[in-house]
Amino acid sequence: MLQLPKVIGHRGAMAYAPENTLASFREARRRGATWVEIDIKLTADGVPIVMHDPSLKRTMGVDRLVADTPRAELPKDVPTFEEAIACFHELGLGCNVEIKPCEGREAETARVTVATLRRCWPSTLPPPLLSSFKEISLDAARDVAPEFGRAILIGELADDWRSRADAVGAVGVNTNGKKLASACAREVKQAGFALSVYTINDATEARALVSMGVDCIITDRPDVIIAALN
Repeated sequence: MLQLPKVIGHRGAMAYAPENTLASFREARRRGATWVEIDIKLTADGVPIVMHDPSLKRTMGVDRLVADTPRAELPKDVPTFEEAIACFHELGLGCNVEIKPCEGREAETARVTVATLRRCWPSTLPPPLLSSFKEISLDAARDVAPEFGRAILIGELADDWRSRADAVGAVGVNTNGKKLASACAREVKQAGFALSVYTINDATEARALVSMGVDCIITDRPDVIIAALN
């Protein structure tokens, strides 16, 4: 059974530091998070980096696609996945690793992500959780590294959620907490899945979701949500 903390810092501690950076991971830890959630993409030369968007423009101010940019030409604030893992080792942070592939690189990104985890993930940390909206990525991860737990990301749960989760061998379901009905939460939990929700920054909302059976809140404000749930 997948064991998750009650609270995971979204892209580090996004409310307080630039998302998906080493500074954000350190801030999340400082504010009490024991896990963070990050996004993995591949550079033009196949290096896994921590980045959410297809373009560098929003977060780094560089109007260039990640898929067209070699690692050597990335802004220095963009960490490689290996650098992020070294930071987690230093801080004692677990991680929900979201495979966030550029279009057409769904399977490749998954394979590189799990190869990096196999090579670099410290045995002193809890096993990472892989998640993705892309079922091709989860399939590829399962095929090459079945030892890593997988969660399917579904923006809003519909009648087919269970068949989709089972098809990729998921042990968890991650969904939009603002769209989650209590009946759906109950169904997911009764089916034996770990249930995580994103991105909840309000204490009252977080408490209500936990009362519905949600296991884990992914938040930009880990300190606020940790305090609300204690």
